[in-house]
Amino acid sequence: MELRIFQKGFNFSQDGPGNRLVYHLQGCNLRCPWCSNPEGIPLEGGDCRSVDELVEEVMRSRAMFFEGGGVTLTGGEIGVQIDGVKEFLKQLHLRGIHTAVETNGTSPRLSELFEFLDYLIMDCKHHDPAFHKQVVGVSNAETFKNIQKAVENGVQLALRIPVSGGFNATEQDAQAFAALFERLQIKQAATIELLPYHEYGKDKYKKMGWEYHMTQQAKVSRELITQMENCLREHGFKIIST
Repeated sequence: MELRIFQKGFNFSQDGPGNRLVYHLQGCNLRCPWCSNPEGIPLEGGDCRSVDELVEEVMRSRAMFFEGGGVTLTGGEIGVQIDGVKEFLKQLHLRGIHTAVETNGTSPRLSELFEFLDYLIMDCKHHDPAFHKQVVGVSNAETFKNIQKAVENGVQLALRIPVSGGFNATEQDAQAFAALFERLQIKQAATIELLPYHEYGKDKYKKMGWEYHMTQQAKVSRELITQMENCLREHGFKIIST
C-alpha cells in the first residue's frame, strides 16, 4: 500500500493539537480558485511512499510529538487516496500515535476512518451544495452527511469555513451557516473557525502556468469576520478565533 506525498514537515498547533508531523497528500477532487496548495491538485505527482516506510518514519519522529502532538494528513485531499490513508491511520492508531486528518469532507467513505481517528478537521465551504458545485466543481452535500456522521460517532470535530468575498462573506451567509449547523446538531460536538481569504497560493499558480482567477473582491476585513463569528456565537456555536 502506498501514498503519494508532495510535502511534509512539522507544524505546531495549526493542523491539530501539539507539535505535528504533517503530510500533504497528492490529488484533489475540487478546484477551489483560492487554493493555497495548487501543486497538490493534480492526481499524478508527488513521491510514492509505502505505508510501512511512513510508519517507520513516524515512529522515529515520536519524540517530537510534544504537547499532545502526532500526525496529520492533509492535501490535496485525503479522500482521493482513501485506501492508503485508512491503512496508514490504522497502523498509527495501533501504535498509540495521535492521528488527525484535514479534509473537504466529500468522500462517501470518510466514516471508514473514524475508528482510527483522534481529530477531524473538515472544511465546510458553503451552505448551498449547488452553489458550492458551481464554484469548485463538486457538491458538498456529502460533507454535510459526514459532519452528521462524525457527530453521531463522537469524533472530535473542528469545522473550518474559508471566507471569501463574492462566495460566502455576508451576514446572510453567516445566518445560513447557522441554520445548517443547527440542522446538523453540532453545538456540543464541534468547534468552528472562520479563515479569511489569503493569496498564499497566487505565486504558485504562476509557477505552474495556471491563471489565478481570484480578485481583490475576495479579500475580507477582520471586522466582517468578527461579525460572522458573533452571529454564530449568538446561535450557541463554539467559535475559535485566531
